[in-house]
Amino acid sequence: MARNVATAERVDREALVEFLRPRHRGLLATTRRDGRPQLSPVTCGVDDEGRIVISTYPRRAKTANARGNPLVSMCVQSDDWNGEYVQVDGRAEVLDMPDALDGLVDYFRCISGEHPNWDEYRTAMRAQDKSLIRITIERWGPIATGGFPPELADG
Repeated sequence: MARNVATAERVDREALVEFLRPRHRGLLATTRRDGRPQLSPVTCGVDDEGRIVISTYPRRAKTANARGNPLVSMCVQSDDWNGEYVQVDGRAEVLDMPDALDGLVDYFRCISGEHPNWDEYRTAMRAQDKSLIRITIERWGPIATGGFPPELADG
């Protein structure tokens, strides 16, 4: 039985953004005050400007860490555990209410499409005091899959 071969495809920014758009599962890495990483599983999207967007709350660890050190990394995964993934590094910006509201609308749209009642959605976001983390992509690795090195794939 043939084994899956690991892949790693380097892509330009346009191909990266097209890869990211339909994928909404990610692992966000921020840095704690003591310098150690803090990892958060998140639902993410890509806004019209090609930034990764994440809905959160002001008092979450990821939010506090991104305020303290905006250099963050994300691993964006496919829905299939063995599917393609990519690591993205960038600079985070945290928006709180009321500045986060329009970005939260964009966040919803890029993940779920149109909301049946945008006034209701905006009211809920204000009531929940939501925040938005927006990541400007600065560099990225190859789009990759796990698997065996080519020389071991047939063994």
